[in-house]
Amino acid sequence: MAQSVLVIADSGSGKSSSMRNLDPSETFVINIANKPLPFKGWKSKYQPLSSRDITTGNMSKAHTAKSILWCLQEISENRPDIKNIVIDDLQYMSAFEYFDRANERGYDKFTDIATNLATIARFPKDMRDDQYVFFLTHSEDFTDAAGGRRVKAKTVGKMIDNALTLEGLFSIVLYAKVNKDAEGEIQYVFETQNNGENTCKAPMGMFETSTIPNDLQMVKEAIISYENE
Repeated sequence: MAQSVLVIADSGSGKSSSMRNLDPSETFVINIANKPLPFKGWKSKYQPLSSRDITTGNMSKAHTAKSILWCLQEISENRPDIKNIVIDDLQYMSAFEYFDRANERGYDKFTDIATNLATIARFPKDMRDDQYVFFLTHSEDFTDAAGGRRVKAKTVGKMIDNALTLEGLFSIVLYAKVNKDAEGEIQYVFETQNNGENTCKAPMGMFETSTIPNDLQMVKEAIISYENE
């Protein structure tokens, strides 16, 4: 069973850049939106797959549930060098499927979208024990039963939310945020604890502070330390 982490963020909050310190020699990026990565030297670190040969690169533009599932399975079975998998902009997998099926009537498409999302989110349990899968996705506001403002992982609508609570499939959910310190300097951080407005969570004692730098390598090291204490 691989360890999986969900990172939720507003656009521009440092979500994608958080992969910058992962070792590219043991990292594979599933770049759903097929966009440039937001850190220096990314083109030399991440090479696209050649056709469907999983051994020829460390980045894929897979964007359907079927193609993403293929990548995850092939990496688990045939890429012993890959320890980290980053699925960037997960919400676009559902959004693209929704747009492709926009002319379909009825509720079946929403059931299919929810099923595909759950299948991808749950698949790390069938992967190698030495792998870490980071799901990066956008956030959206919602109003809870008490009328309070909350933030959660973005989906394509209430019908999906009624069928699936994405955060419930993860034991570690982080929220990327931009803060300004006392000197006015911008800091990109991960929130690690629920503050009453977000859906953050982590095992007790895994992170010593409520915020940490937005660094997936640091998150991975904290997980390893926690599991081996």
